[in-house]
Amino acid sequence: MFKRKERLITSTDMTMGNPYKLIFLFSIPLLIGNVFQQLYNMVDSIVVGNYVGEKALAAVGTGFPIIFMLSSLFIGIGMGATIMVSQYYGAKDMKQIQDTIGTMYTALLIGVVPLTFLGIVLSKPLLQLINVPDDGTLKMATQYMIIIFIGMIFNLGFNINASILQGLGDSKTSLLFLLVACIVNIVLDIVFTVFWGWGVIGVAIATIIAQLCSWVFGIYFINKHYDFIQINPFKFYFRKDLFLQAMKLGIPAGIQQALFSIGSMFMLSLVNSYGFEFMAGFSGANKIDTFAFMPIQSFSIAVTTYVGQNIGANQINRVKLGMRASLVLSIGTSIGIGAIIYPLSGILMRMFGNNPKMIDAGVSYLHQLLPFYSLLAILFIYNSVLRGAGESIIPMISSVVSLWALRIPTAYLLAHFLGSDYIYFSYVIGWAAGIIVSLIYYKTGKWKKKSIIKNRGISVELQKNTEVQKTPNEITE
Repeated sequence: MFKRKERLITSTDMTMGNPYKLIFLFSIPLLIGNVFQQLYNMVDSIVVGNYVGEKALAAVGTGFPIIFMLSSLFIGIGMGATIMVSQYYGAKDMKQIQDTIGTMYTALLIGVVPLTFLGIVLSKPLLQLINVPDDGTLKMATQYMIIIFIGMIFNLGFNINASILQGLGDSKTSLLFLLVACIVNIVLDIVFTVFWGWGVIGVAIATIIAQLCSWVFGIYFINKHYDFIQINPFKFYFRKDLFLQAMKLGIPAGIQQALFSIGSMFMLSLVNSYGFEFMAGFSGANKIDTFAFMPIQSFSIAVTTYVGQNIGANQINRVKLGMRASLVLSIGTSIGIGAIIYPLSGILMRMFGNNPKMIDAGVSYLHQLLPFYSLLAILFIYNSVLRGAGESIIPMISSVVSLWALRIPTAYLLAHFLGSDYIYFSYVIGWAAGIIVSLIYYKTGKWKKKSIIKNRGISVELQKNTEVQKTPNEITE
């Protein structure tokens, strides 16, 4: 019943084999995919920065925290679904996987309607709330956000597909989805903005068309290549118990995302108070920062799946080994990336324009964060291990302490006493505080009892089916 086509198997069973190898190999497609995803975001910024102007660059960058805030509940539920799929896959319960996916898609199609409406109505007031200058920047930012919210279903659908595959241990197929989105977005960016002169409107339309193409292609690919999964977005299926479980796992992550976005809005309000040149420098540096962060993000996603599958299979010792491997990989990579980007900060900022004030603002951002990237790596790995185990409250608390108790107050204090060039040291202080919270909880060992898998027994028949599903590489490991 659950047999899959042998030549198309791409999922990885993370309950056996060397953790360093498993996590590293799983992370590579995620990293490449993140590069593609950020590449088309980077192209957005490069195109508008060079062909429309610094105000347009500031407009495109300033709305992202608001978009994240309003869509945070869905993002959180998607994280919850990833954890559920990974634990059910570790326990080899394929029916629960199918039912979880059907329930998540139904919740998406119903919930996206009010989200889209709220996004359209609140875009301008929220931009005004964070002090976006009314010198043309506000108008362009509002146009950009409204179009993005109109196409929000495509973005969320694309992310659900990626969450499903990540839970199964398949990071390679998501790369294919991102490649489709990246190519479509870059081509349409150039056509709509450079040749047709649509400005930020063209960038926004290119983004949602790219996400639509990737979402539809993702549904087709999953249905064709995974015999135990059938996605039909318009065939409504809903299980209350699975939805409540996803909410239990996902709402804390969603709240964390919302609080992070609100906190980012406070930071943007501070940044925006220094004018569009400082805003543009922040926006450009943030794009570079996002690239630098991608290996950490990839390792953290990988260890979430790794932990979920091993918790589902009741292999606690492998969880600890995986956490250690992820820390070594992410810390080592973050040090190397910081050493490369730090001396090149000024050159990289020139991709977004030649305004000296904009470049200086971006360089200050990068020089304050990059030397301390190892702290960010430690924070994300610990929180990802806890989420994979089914503990979502502590990572939320860690984030609240990091952002609200330390980063935001410290940023305003630094701005007041030392000036705008020093505000980004507040990030470092916040990361350190978050690590303390997550590390203390991890040491208690309470996360070991958070699994959603109640029945640890696996039938002989299901074990046999599992062996049939494994690839030769998985069996030899």
